[in-house]
Amino acid sequence: MTTIAVVLDHTTATALYDPKDAFSEAVAAFYVQASAGLGTLYAPVVSMTAGDVERPGLLAYIAGLRFIEVEPFDTEAAASATELLRSGHSWAAAHAIHAARPSAAFPSGRFLLTLVPEMYEGTGIQAVHPDR
Repeated sequence: MTTIAVVLDHTTATALYDPKDAFSEAVAAFYVQASAGLGTLYAPVVSMTAGDVERPGLLAYIAGLRFIEVEPFDTEAAASATELLRSGHSWAAAHAIHAARPSAAFPSGRFLLTLVPEMYEGTGIQAVHPDR
């Protein structure tokens, strides 16, 4: 069985963080699948940092979850972010887009789990809503 690689953006991380969020359960289902070894969840650190500005404590919460790997912001991510920021994307979106794009480790890219897939249109990534 093949496992799935999924990147959380700041919107889905916030939903996971807030049990009162309308999509909390839908995002939590992905976490449960990751805990069962059916996939791996990744959280781009810059996206989580941007989300933490709006929801203090988000970054620490996500970083403390056992079945989410925090994606570092390295030189390659910075070069990608520069291009994306110049194109009008936010910091939160830029690191999430970079993480979801094809790479040596993920030649087909990774799915991006987001509550606003339209925000990622035209970026060449597979942005999916957790409830669809």
